[in-house]
Amino acid sequence: MHHRKSQHALTALCALLAVAGAHAADPPTLERCAAIGSSADRLACYDLMAGRAPAPVVAPAQQALPNGTQTAPAPATKLAAKDAPLPEPTDTKPPSTFLAKFWELDPQDKRGIFNFVGYRPNYVLPLHLTSRINRAPQSPTQAVVAQTDFRREEAKFQLSLRTKLAQDLLLPGADVWAGFSQQVLWQIWNGKDSKPFRNSDYEPELMVVVPTTERWRGLPLDWQWRYTQVGLAHQSNGQSDPLSRSWNRVYATAGFERANWSLTARLTQRLHEPTETDNNPDLVTFRGRGEFQLGWVGNLQTANLLYRTSLTGLRYGAVQLEWTYPVARDQPNGLRWYLQAFRGYGETLTDYNFRQTSFGAGVTFLQF
Repeated sequence: MHHRKSQHALTALCALLAVAGAHAADPPTLERCAAIGSSADRLACYDLMAGRAPAPVVAPAQQALPNGTQTAPAPATKLAAKDAPLPEPTDTKPPSTFLAKFWELDPQDKRGIFNFVGYRPNYVLPLHLTSRINRAPQSPTQAVVAQTDFRREEAKFQLSLRTKLAQDLLLPGADVWAGFSQQVLWQIWNGKDSKPFRNSDYEPELMVVVPTTERWRGLPLDWQWRYTQVGLAHQSNGQSDPLSRSWNRVYATAGFERANWSLTARLTQRLHEPTETDNNPDLVTFRGRGEFQLGWVGNLQTANLLYRTSLTGLRYGAVQLEWTYPVARDQPNGLRWYLQAFRGYGETLTDYNFRQTSFGAGVTFLQF
């Protein structure tokens, strides 16, 4: 290696001396340097004119050795690991499903805490028509209250929000949520009585949602067991006696899905209250102890069927059907048309022991 460097320097020095000797009598000029044919000699002439040291001669890719052979071209330097092109990222995870996004079941769906999102449907129904109005609400422990002036045509709206209080708590992926829902029936078409609110129900909840581990998800017919939920809820209509209605309950829910279908099953246990303060001791008999919801999500449409049952027969409970479609097809998560049909007991807490059929039309908003 040292021998080659010395040889290169000697070659450059000889070229410089040749140029200097050729022009000893006459100092180098731009014209004389430019007239030199050899690139190395011409560069040496420019260096001599500028008073610089001779430029080092770069060895060619192939150079003759003393025995007449030639060196092999220098191999291309491999790129350092940090300079090598990175492989294209591949995402092997399956796309998120409806329930996974709704309850943030998988790591890629987690959105942190204290983000307020929709819970139950948020809707405004300017037209809500019921088959019969409960004109004499009562219960075993509350006197009859006459309400004869209400019309069957009214408006109905619901606001429902939830937020996550804690994420990945104790169990893998387990989250703690708080929710609040308010449902209102408004006699907006009853100008004679100053358009009063006929009923308002308030329902705060506290719940824990635990995703099902991979090994336990698989079920027959391609269904997946996606989560288990336990919760504590209070519901009341905010009225004073004798119209006051309220109850406290705990519940356990299991969520399942298959393709664009989802199914939730819930069992409810009412918490005991003293008889002297219980406004509606027979509430679960009419409203039910179990709830089953079957949901379907299409390309643009959604549908949901709710069935509440007392688990003792088909006489009590209720059925509710909901359907939605986007107002603007290019904004499916925005404002949506909303239809609702209800039949049975307990459309409102005041009407927990009153059977009716109702239909409503309007819009839903604030999707989760």
